[in-house]
Amino acid sequence: MERIRNAHPLLAAGLVTLIGCGQVGDSASGAQNAADDSQCVPLETEPPNGRDQQPAFEGQTRACGVRSGVAFDVEVVARGLEHPWAVEPLPDGSLLVTERPGRMRVVSADGTLGEPISGLPRVDARGQGGLLDVALSPDFADDRTIFWSYAEPREGGNGTAVARGVLSEDNRSVSDVRVIFRVQPTYDGRAHFGSRLAFGSDGTLYITTGDRSDANMRHHAQELDNHLGKVMRINPDGSVPQDNPFVGQEGAQPEIWSYGHRNIQALAFDPQDRLWLVEHGTRGGDELNLIRPGQNYGWPVQAYGIEYRGDPIAGSSTAPEGYVQPVYYWDPVIAPSGMQWYTGDLFPRWQNSVFIGGMASTRLVRLEVDGERVTGEEHLLTDRGQRIRDVRQGPDGALYIVTDEDEGELWKLVPRG
Repeated sequence: MERIRNAHPLLAAGLVTLIGCGQVGDSASGAQNAADDSQCVPLETEPPNGRDQQPAFEGQTRACGVRSGVAFDVEVVARGLEHPWAVEPLPDGSLLVTERPGRMRVVSADGTLGEPISGLPRVDARGQGGLLDVALSPDFADDRTIFWSYAEPREGGNGTAVARGVLSEDNRSVSDVRVIFRVQPTYDGRAHFGSRLAFGSDGTLYITTGDRSDANMRHHAQELDNHLGKVMRINPDGSVPQDNPFVGQEGAQPEIWSYGHRNIQALAFDPQDRLWLVEHGTRGGDELNLIRPGQNYGWPVQAYGIEYRGDPIAGSSTAPEGYVQPVYYWDPVIAPSGMQWYTGDLFPRWQNSVFIGGMASTRLVRLEVDGERVTGEEHLLTDRGQRIRDVRQGPDGALYIVTDEDEGELWKLVPRG
């Protein structure tokens, strides 16, 4: 395992002057910086794509740039991963990693790459499809059960599916594999599969999906008779919890927890057990959302940004009545994937921060959040120039990151010194 000292200037302890366009300070100062307009300098300096669009409330976009002053090293745990999509720390210090072409493997703490785990179902690895997220059972220490999402090849196309299986003691195979959820409808496309997995404190499994990208598919995100552009909630055996918001409603899929989403690749619970997600926008309009059951988050009726080709988003505005506004949005986008609320002791100044991977923006975004408002934003790892696909906290308090590249890497962030 190779250790690389992080040379980014914002990490030097004791820095007290403005560098670039960010506000220097520690994480505890974010709320104060956000409240003081004379010190508030957003990190983003490019004009928004939605040039005539205004945020719905103060601080909804371009929060104050903050500097946590945390000095850390980046340990390159492993190289040679082909478009890794997810990293999941195991209790023994090793890590489960998925690769989009359809491989899952265990990487030891010293960086040894295990052989691909056998027993996984086939995936459709075209475009954005393939093997996606992986999560441990809440009872993994006893049952060694893992859950994973993937683009499932089907007659007439493909669709996101979630399976579960038992990981062997030698980490080489999975057995008792069962598909517990299949997104409907099937569609012959290459984009917007979602998909992140997160277990709630009650043991239920939350699943995110995408709207399948094409303009003719967008309307499904607003309709309850399908699973596209939604957050789902199921039991670990695939059954539906009876307290889901649309159970018993005629014409509604009972697994739905929230709807009106575009393409969700980041999902996490905060220390107060609230569910948050980050979803991809178009050209502008990546959103941080606080998720509540049964709520409609607007896509494609409510959206920030513009179409990729430069036109306004047809049939959309930024603040129509009846839809939940994002807590925060980015325009230009960061292209978000992976999300972690930090609760460890290894980096005290980062506690209660949320970390989000940036792909097109090639950075790790750290947000300071007070209640339901973002009060500060910090950009880390900008010097590395790699697409950050996932970020997870390990049992040791370190942050583990995978980069979505042909020769992807697995990183470990540890305190310097």
